[in-house]
Amino acid sequence: CRLVGNFNVSNCLAALAATVVGLGIDPQIAARGIASLPGVPGRMEVVDMGQDFTAIVDFAHTPNALARALETARELTNGRVIAVFGSAGLRDREKRRMMAEVSVRMADVTILTAEDPRTESLEAILAEMGAAAASSGGVEGDTFFRIADRGEAIRKAVQLAQPGDLVMACGKGHEQSMCFGTQEYSWDDRTAMRAALAERLRVSGPAMPFLPTQE
Repeated sequence: CRLVGNFNVSNCLAALAATVVGLGIDPQIAARGIASLPGVPGRMEVVDMGQDFTAIVDFAHTPNALARALETARELTNGRVIAVFGSAGLRDREKRRMMAEVSVRMADVTILTAEDPRTESLEAILAEMGAAAASSGGVEGDTFFRIADRGEAIRKAVQLAQPGDLVMACGKGHEQSMCFGTQEYSWDDRTAMRAALAERLRVSGPAMPFLPTQE
């Protein structure tokens, strides 16, 4: 089974109980079915290109979801946890502060970046998040960074990773685009993670997707 995290284990146990007890399915058959699950795209999805650290993409885009994802990350590694995420424009502004505070408290390194800024100023969004990170004890340039371009932010996380660390890109998960202004740009965190890993490992891999912040 490729499902990661205690919450997925709990869900699997509940499903196992329902099929075995509720439907009378043979326990071995039910267990094999669960073992064959490929995982949910963009939910604690591991990206493995042979690197000596763990890379994960997750959809966590709220303070509570981010806290759960980082708690799971802690359970998966004895190394450092490096988190990459942003906060959407034209949405709940309060969660920007809360997410930055959560990450500074729970991750070793926090990289704040773009996440669907829409028609809001990305610089202003990152300034809000950076202020919250600093007021929570984060040190810019050491325990947290602001990198507007999401591809560069993921590259930075991958470059910082040491053997045994865990890099987690949160907020986009399975989504296939990112909104700047009123335009949607093709984007996939999993592709970006593979591109950054390939660059570090000096192996073939996908190109880093384009965003207007690269200009």
